[in-house]
Amino acid sequence: MRYANNPILTPRDLAPSQESMKIECLLNPGVFRFDGKTWLLIRVAERPEQREGEISFPLLDDANRITVMRVPSSSPELDLSDPRVISYKGSDYLTTMSHLRLMSSTDGVRFAEEPGYGPIFGSDAYESYGIEDCRVTLLEGTYYLTYTAVSANGVAVRMRSTTDWKRFTDYGLVLPPHNKDCTLFDERIGDLYYMLHRPSSPEIGGNYIWIAESRDLRHWGNHRCVARTRKGMWDSARIGAGCAPIRTGEGWLMIYHGADGDNRYCLGAMLDAADPSKVLARSDRPIMEPSAPYELTGFFGNVIFTNGHIVEGDRIVMYYGASDEVICRADLSVREILESLK
Repeated sequence: MRYANNPILTPRDLAPSQESMKIECLLNPGVFRFDGKTWLLIRVAERPEQREGEISFPLLDDANRITVMRVPSSSPELDLSDPRVISYKGSDYLTTMSHLRLMSSTDGVRFAEEPGYGPIFGSDAYESYGIEDCRVTLLEGTYYLTYTAVSANGVAVRMRSTTDWKRFTDYGLVLPPHNKDCTLFDERIGDLYYMLHRPSSPEIGGNYIWIAESRDLRHWGNHRCVARTRKGMWDSARIGAGCAPIRTGEGWLMIYHGADGDNRYCLGAMLDAADPSKVLARSDRPIMEPSAPYELTGFFGNVIFTNGHIVEGDRIVMYYGASDEVICRADLSVREILESLK
């Protein structure tokens, strides 16, 4: 059930990171409980104010300062066919640069930034185009952040950890390009840690969900493909994990996103066995698909995308990005999702 007053956050609800920038989109928050509150770790996408006759976009320089690249909009070497990507002189750039912003709430609906909890920015050359779509997993008393690091070197998975949200340990890149949609399981299975991730191979194979295991959270191996796209279905073009799977009496329940050839993003579910590399059941139809006006139109419309929720008994309190622009909430039922998989 969608929250009646969606969206709960829009770009105008936050201030840009600096005066020269404008917030274009709020996207896909990681979600967690901390200090008795619900927190969102929101992806904030910014770009410079656009001037007539040129296209401008942000980059990080070698000193981790935001700089602006400006290109004449009339240039024949400029390709703007995708609102998310700028192609110029054979190189690809992002129209926006993303960082992560912490916001908290006592009621799960009204969110605000708290003093003392600053934004998280890209930190080096592997994050020079920004950091995106963070999943947050509380594992053995520590919060682990797995997110997409974007640069001219490609799209990779980076990890940081914290116990207080003020001091962070940086693990660097844990998976090389091209990879994203990475989330950790919130408990060990046997003596191993597990992660879901999505390597991409457009020439052979595709955008599939994989699983990997580790003994120390730093070195990952035994990679196996868990689920593939399905021709002619709602998840025919790409799929990716949401956040940490939910352990149920019937197996591991995972909410995931899928897109078709028209870039229509919906949500579905999978049920894995006690061995999470084995899929027992999968949604034939989406459990949630774009239908509300704020999901159908926006920066990149026809999109529902989640990488964060909180489980309260049978209820899944899910926060999601809609149309790549606003943040929304919906409440789902574990039991109903399991029934739909039967």
